[in-house]
Amino acid sequence: MKLSYRVESTQLLREFLQAQRYSKKTLSAIKRNGALFVNNRFVTVREVLQPGDIVDVHLQEEQYSDYLQPFQQDLKILYEDQFLLIVSKGAQQNCAPSREHPHGSLIEQALGYLQSTDETVPHIVTRLDRNTLGIVIFAKHGFIHHLMSSCHLKKWYLAVCEGHTPREGLIDAPIGRRSNSIIERQVTAEGKRALTRYTTLQTSHNYSLCEAQLITGRTHQLRVHFAHIHHPIVGDSLYGGAHSKYSIQLLRCVCVHFQHPITNKQIEIKDNYHSIETIFNMV
Repeated sequence: MKLSYRVESTQLLREFLQAQRYSKKTLSAIKRNGALFVNNRFVTVREVLQPGDIVDVHLQEEQYSDYLQPFQQDLKILYEDQFLLIVSKGAQQNCAPSREHPHGSLIEQALGYLQSTDETVPHIVTRLDRNTLGIVIFAKHGFIHHLMSSCHLKKWYLAVCEGHTPREGLIDAPIGRRSNSIIERQVTAEGKRALTRYTTLQTSHNYSLCEAQLITGRTHQLRVHFAHIHHPIVGDSLYGGAHSKYSIQLLRCVCVHFQHPITNKQIEIKDNYHSIETIFNMV
């Protein structure tokens, strides 16, 4: 993968790259298995740059982990460019392998797709629980993943909750691991601060359709928070929302917004593949 930059002032290439958030570890990797060019001339980080110079960084090639088993299956692609792949995930699929589900994960599916296109290696930027639907972001290189980790990423979800939720609310309740479980989380004073803002879009019978925005990103945050206010997500048997018709939680990531780490453009992605609104009218 190649990244190109235009230089604005006189400085060492090393200093310029550090300002672009290249770590010493990344620069060492580029030195071993990559290349640096200025105006199409091979250079080292000791090169003195001048205004108007063009810096080309050829990032190191990456190999995927041996435990991953790529497979070919159509992806629901919402956005793709040289640096990012954004897809819509269905239910009954892990984002990454686990002990219970060692293969068939979304990252292995993405890897199978990328092997047939640009041969890059996907890195998970945003994760969803196995039975949560919606948007998942992959970076096509570890350096892009590093840049995305510091992006101000906004995420919105739709959830079908039990009962009639207040018209809007801000849930401010810390979340930590339940002591007797490696999976389950709970609201606890010893946990990390967690913030969820939500709006009730519609109510029907004994259910509410809510739009929720994650202000923080704790594990199982929406599932724990809605259960905490006594409106568990329908189908979420782990947190009190078990339902006779649905074995998955009715929760979908429907929108993400962020500034692209390379182009600096504002990116907004919406997912319309899985209609929670349609399901809401069936409960």
